[in-house]
Amino acid sequence: GGGITIGAHRYGRVVDVNNGVDGYGPFSPERAGTIPAGDLAKLAFSGKYTPAEVKLMLNGLGGMMGHLGLNEASRVEEKAMSGDEKCQLILEAMAYQASKEIGAMATVLKGRVDAILLTGGIAHSKYVVGLIKQRVNFIAKVKVYPGEDELRALAMNALRVLRGNERLKLY
Repeated sequence: GGGITIGAHRYGRVVDVNNGVDGYGPFSPERAGTIPAGDLAKLAFSGKYTPAEVKLMLNGLGGMMGHLGLNEASRVEEKAMSGDEKCQLILEAMAYQASKEIGAMATVLKGRVDAILLTGGIAHSKYVVGLIKQRVNFIAKVKVYPGEDELRALAMNALRVLRGNERLKLY
């Protein structure tokens, strides 16, 4: 939870993905995302912070949490819809960065994109989904699957293989 990863899939295989856990890609509710390396180096070697503190700034206290003190996209959206301009700006910036990463992955697939799938908790946000769709729907149809069912989906498919209903695929 708390991160945004964007991957390119070709015939069932992941061919490229940003490393959202370690900070590459768009910022998210708790992660800083891609930041200028020079500034990060200055911060890390300033002597003001321990390595653990810097890591926490990047993963846990970064992103929306760092800007707003909130890591719940639904709460930030609620405030944005009530006229909070800073919350609007943060959601728009997050959607902008996610859209930019989706566009980059489209180049990995040489423009042959069947669909763009938006999943996870943030996909519940009609506002954020709308902002992303405005920027990427020219690439391919955007399908939205809100919720954090990734682990359940993995477990269910593993069970299908164990029961013999599905053949294990080796990549």
